[in-house]
Amino acid sequence: MENRRIVRQLRHGQITIPKEFRDAMALAPDDLLAVSLEDGRLEVEPVRVGSKGRGSGWLRQLYAEFAPVRRSLDGVQEAEVDAAIDEAVREVRRRRGK
Repeated sequence: MENRRIVRQLRHGQITIPKEFRDAMALAPDDLLAVSLEDGRLEVEPVRVGSKGRGSGWLRQLYAEFAPVRRSLDGVQEAEVDAAIDEAVREVRRRRGK
């Protein structure tokens, strides 16, 4: 495989990583990528967080801690949750005098 390809920028500067590069890096469609600028060159590398599907221990624990809250919100619309959060933030700011 050749190490260099010419690609065209799309709208808003988006580019497509050639398939053979994605395959060589074993990238999945939902993988995160870190992009950095080094000496006038873009460098792209996959962000490896951990084993896919298992998650980290602290994240599983946090998810479990919020299970009762998730169950209590069955049937509540996202807009209602957003409005409640916004109101709570306004109240905290009011108390702090901001």
